[in-house]
Amino acid sequence: MTPRLIKQFGTLLGALAIAGCSEAPFKGEPQPAPNPLLYEITNSNGDVEGWMLGTIHALPDDVEWRTKEIDNIISQADLAVVEVANLDDSDAVAATFARLAASPGHPELTQRVDDELRLPLYELIAISDYSDHDFSSTETWAAALMLARTQATGNPQNGVDRAIIRDFSARNITELEGAFDQLRIFDTLKEADQRVLLEGVVIEAKDPASSPEKLRKAWLSGDENVLASATKSGIMADPELYQALIVRRNQDWAERLEGILARTPKPLIAVGAGHLVGTDSLTSMLETRGYSVRRIAQNSLP
Repeated sequence: MTPRLIKQFGTLLGALAIAGCSEAPFKGEPQPAPNPLLYEITNSNGDVEGWMLGTIHALPDDVEWRTKEIDNIISQADLAVVEVANLDDSDAVAATFARLAASPGHPELTQRVDDELRLPLYELIAISDYSDHDFSSTETWAAALMLARTQATGNPQNGVDRAIIRDFSARNITELEGAFDQLRIFDTLKEADQRVLLEGVVIEAKDPASSPEKLRKAWLSGDENVLASATKSGIMADPELYQALIVRRNQDWAERLEGILARTPKPLIAVGAGHLVGTDSLTSMLETRGYSVRRIAQNSLP
């Protein structure tokens, strides 16, 4: 794997699906009133134990997503709970990626997809300024993440998770996975599933009906139906990927969060919005553990 590829990965973590998507720029169009998924978590006695915010991992520069309700909760919370705490340390994230993503003996990347997808993949590689040879020592899942990032124009520096981490820089921050464990989810996929991931990236890149703007607006307005649909369509329609990227992670997180919520400090839990919607959501898993999770409507900018 070339140093250029390793360096590029510093901005790629969480670049797939609505659980970690990057978005197209606004280009001056009106945006919905901000109402991202925001929840209050209470125990069986009705006492507030914490809050949850559905995040997006990259946004254009001109997105107004903060509301009074979000800012009030940020000021009240004692700690932040995020997926990965060191997102701003791109060198550390890139080094973690390099440990997991590189291995010898792979066929050319265009040989790892079905015949009808080889030309679209070649075209996607060309757009990315890579060559097929650049991926000769790159595992298939890592190549898929890299190529997915080339289709996104939102800035990871504007990601909501990064904003929350900065807001809590003088307070405690707890991570649910960390970069290594998050990347290992992809690294431990069977090669067949990694190739499904790669093929999904290629298909979505060449699909004129693909609409990152629709997902961005759904995240900003808190449209649970559209967000839930996104976790079951496209790449996420594959059962193995859905189980690995959504269900098993939510199960692990719910177990960890039960212990965090039981303690006195009140957390703001900030995770990808795709984890908070649908039948396998983190919200429903917390409810099965005895918590009440109520969505907070947001009506005003700060």
